[in-house]
Amino acid sequence: MNLFFKRTIAYILDFFVVSAFMWIFSYFAYFFINYLNIFQIYHYFVFILPILILAYFTILEKNLGATVGKRLMFIEVKARTPRRGRLGRDYSITYTQALIRSLSKIYWFPIIFDVILGRITGKTRLFDGISRTTVVEENTEIFFTNRQ
Repeated sequence: MNLFFKRTIAYILDFFVVSAFMWIFSYFAYFFINYLNIFQIYHYFVFILPILILAYFTILEKNLGATVGKRLMFIEVKARTPRRGRLGRDYSITYTQALIRSLSKIYWFPIIFDVILGRITGKTRLFDGISRTTVVEENTEIFFTNRQ
């Protein structure tokens, strides 16, 4: 399967995960913020969604190397240039790199321009080039051989 297709499917899966979290956070925000029942819960989506998207993608890609969708599609985020670690080369990304990668994912539609501009510049996404990261396929042979 094509890596771009895997990334697209992973992004759609992440959309569903973030949407589920968005409903939960909005539900609690409704009770804490709107004690007098003046506004409906939908008014809080505009404020909660960008924070939730940035937190979801930044934290998971930094700490785990992938989001839920990327894990399900067996792809992960790596830094293009490794850092020296105690155990050799470290290709994990920093919080800054993860945050830069996540900026175009706010409100779900700027990523279209990110992909188009990235294709024009010869990369998959423009923000991958800016953050000096790349998405690669995981080594699935290790996963499936250890399961036997």
